[in-house]
Amino acid sequence: MCKHILNAQVSIRSPCCRKWFDCPECHAEQETHPLLQKFDMTFACKKCKKCFRKDASEFEEADEYCPNCDNHFVLDALTPKAAISVEGADVRVDSRMIKDERAKGKGEPDKVTMFDPDQEADKLG
Repeated sequence: MCKHILNAQVSIRSPCCRKWFDCPECHAEQETHPLLQKFDMTFACKKCKKCFRKDASEFEEADEYCPNCDNHFVLDALTPKAAISVEGADVRVDSRMIKDERAKGKGEPDKVTMFDPDQEADKLG
């Protein structure tokens, strides 16, 4: 699996070292030589696991699909994005992360409901 492109649909065989990579960044991380660029490319579809060749100089819209299984492999690349989030335990086990809307917080005006009797109701007489 490629850590640079999350939705890689094919692996590409590099023409220089004849090894399979998901993207040029993976080749740059694993090899010491620069990537040799050619128009004749060999792909391996990750859906049907079959290999096929395409000529990149004559690449058309019909060439964006695997000839064996019709998997659309030319997609906009999804790259990982940094995010900060709060992770907690399963709320069914530990629900302390969920705010209870029924609890009164500081600074909130008192909401009168049928479960909150009037303070004057406690007086006798």
